[in-house]
Amino acid sequence: MKVIINNASGVPIYEQIVLQIKNQIIAGELKEGEILPSMRLLAKEQRISVITTKRAYEELEREGFIYSVVGKGSFVAPQNIELIREQHLREIEEKMREIFDLAETAGIESEELREMLYLIEEEKKTGDKGNDGFCD
Repeated sequence: MKVIINNASGVPIYEQIVLQIKNQIIAGELKEGEILPSMRLLAKEQRISVITTKRAYEELEREGFIYSVVGKGSFVAPQNIELIREQHLREIEEKMREIFDLAETAGIESEELREMLYLIEEEKKTGDKGNDGFCD
């Protein structure tokens, strides 16, 4: 399991841990039943408080991504694909609300947002990183 903490990101450390572990589970990098590092070991490796790793593991357990066995450790839980999809939909909806709020503040109309979404989708399909036709 790989966790990289960015102290300058503005995202709380426990959230960074939660997001990275969730992403590794969803991507299949961490498999069902795989043991996670102990809270103490992870804290030591990352040079952070055990309280921070405990909070991250508790959040992951509450969301159903891991389970703990007293005296044995924390393990990757069996994943319910529908549950993961639902969580992704909630996260997307939250981000879309933020986008709409920002667009409203900036006076950007819905049609412009749709066009931006379309252009981003096209970039993803073609692998184009937004080259606007100008040479570098």
